[in-house]
Amino acid sequence: MSENLPESLQEIIDDFAALAEPDKLQLLLEFSNELPGLPERYADHPELLEPVPECQSPIFLVTEVGDGEQASTEAPAGEDAEVRLFFSAPPEAPTTRGFAGILHEGLNGLTAKEILEVPSDLALKLSLNDSVSPLRLRGMSGMLARIQRQVKEKALG
Repeated sequence: MSENLPESLQEIIDDFAALAEPDKLQLLLEFSNELPGLPERYADHPELLEPVPECQSPIFLVTEVGDGEQASTEAPAGEDAEVRLFFSAPPEAPTTRGFAGILHEGLNGLTAKEILEVPSDLALKLSLNDSVSPLRLRGMSGMLARIQRQVKEKALG
């Protein structure tokens, strides 16, 4: 592949590419089941999360750039700051949760710079075009766009 994706994302893309169609949906379901719950500071304050209206199911997300809870209240953290991702997605929306799980596993813990360099067509690289509707893939792209905007605002100011 010509693009230099973070290793964590490239591994996920390679895993999907190596599977037959029914197995791709099973892998997506596994990502859905592995999506971590929200920490108390967000579970108790859902208003701190941003909705992603491009998704067919209700999903909300927030990023932290730098050192934990105080990260977003201080001056810009810089492009080398570590990013943490948090998602809220209902269990009855396994495709949406699966996409959030992919983004969490592939991006959580990377630097702001690495996340900002992820191409906007990431969803298309997952080889899910025959298994998932374009509308759902657009939802994943919407999640990535919001993550990147939040990271840019918090890391670079």
